[in-house]
Amino acid sequence: MEVTIRPGGEPFRVAPYFDVLLERLDGGERRAQVAFGRHVHWGYWPDAEQADGSPEDYAAAAERLCRKVCDAAGIRDGMRVLDVGCGLGGTIASLNERFNHLDMVGVNIDPRQLRRAAKTVRPANHNRIRFQEADACELPFDDGSFDAVLAVECVFHFPSRAAFLLGAARALVPGGRLALSDFVPPADALTTLARFNPGQDEATRLSYGAVNLLCPVGEYRLLAGAAGLALLTAEKITANTMPTYSFLRADQRLWPDRTTARMHERATTRLEMACRENLLDYRILSFGRVNANSSAAA
Repeated sequence: MEVTIRPGGEPFRVAPYFDVLLERLDGGERRAQVAFGRHVHWGYWPDAEQADGSPEDYAAAAERLCRKVCDAAGIRDGMRVLDVGCGLGGTIASLNERFNHLDMVGVNIDPRQLRRAAKTVRPANHNRIRFQEADACELPFDDGSFDAVLAVECVFHFPSRAAFLLGAARALVPGGRLALSDFVPPADALTTLARFNPGQDEATRLSYGAVNLLCPVGEYRLLAGAAGLALLTAEKITANTMPTYSFLRADQRLWPDRTTARMHERATTRLEMACRENLLDYRILSFGRVNANSSAAA
């Protein structure tokens, strides 16, 4: 297992909720370990009414969402896969269990997350795994290094979607795929969302960090085209993710630091309201590298 951490360099930009989560995990808190020890993103429930609010149920839902993104990238045995914003290594751990002879690289800007990923994810099934500190908007890989690129629920944190898409496109082989999940506003809701903008209030900034929620599907299509990618699919799964919010709020109410907890609850509630009011969709998007025959997503 190889882990590459840059010596010195600029301070990394990490969402504040990771400070809270890593402290809970390092302290051995069982609830955090079960719910978030593998994946740190929203969950997917085939039937949202069946969510039971337990940490085990949430972990299973987060694994399902991860698999949906990976399946959108068309990952198969023997591929070279780049996971951007790899978090604690959950997506690579999932692929490691499902596929054989993969060559996987996980990148993140936070060395704390990379170190934890390297400790908990061990290669199996003849797979190779490497974790590397890198900026998602300045991916340090040669052209055509990967067959698939993934970005599970992290693109809204990046300073520039355009720069990320350009770097991802360069890193892909012709015909390779990029798949990501993101909060995407309907085009007709963009003006209202810009006024309400749950990504810019103080609670969000102090909880989830820098967040840009103002990129509709049409803009994704334009940015992708400029990078040499074709938008293939844009599956809307908002309704399947909604139990996430009640679980997160219930979890936050258990935190001993009530000031921090209330700030996170407020940010979570504002994001939930935007989804319930149809100002935001949760979507899984896939893109193909230089494929003139790709069909555009609606």
